[in-house]
Amino acid sequence: MRNIVIFGAPGSGKGTQSDLMIEKYGLGHISTGEVLREEIKKGTPVGKIAASFIDKGQLIPDDLMIEILAGVYDGFGKDHPGVIFDGFPRTIPQAEALKKMLDERGHRVGAMIELDVPEEELMKRLILRGQQSGRSDDNEETIKKRLTVYHQQTAPLIEWYAQEGIHYHVNGFGEVNRIFDDITKIIESI
Repeated sequence: MRNIVIFGAPGSGKGTQSDLMIEKYGLGHISTGEVLREEIKKGTPVGKIAASFIDKGQLIPDDLMIEILAGVYDGFGKDHPGVIFDGFPRTIPQAEALKKMLDERGHRVGAMIELDVPEEELMKRLILRGQQSGRSDDNEETIKKRLTVYHQQTAPLIEWYAQEGIHYHVNGFGEVNRIFDDITKIIESI
């Protein structure tokens, strides 16, 4: 089983690379952003709580995210080839909670793949994505808040996963297929 955390700042290409991994390896995909946007769209109680945080560029409370993710993860069944966690964990307590949740199922994260992209490129990508998709959280003010939160709360995960022995750095700036080739080498090694 290959459970993978795809990691990087907003706009680093996590969704694009996840799609390629799904196609090649048949992995399940849990994008916290997509899961939360669906909850918001449906107007569920969880969606309303999530919207109040997302609209301010803040992270969703850990206990709420773990509860949501455990349900989605279990929905793949016991014999799945693995899952890509996209957009989660974002803090060390979330990483610890994910590790515990997987341990309870006899599973683990095999690799944390970090897509590293310069911040000015991230801004360009996110503003363009907002123009094309109409996503309300892809505006300059919210993007700046999201990047600040990433640097303050999320970037420390790099060291945490390095200590776990499963951190892999990938240059996420450049041609999509070259980036995917680098990711493929990592996946083949786990």
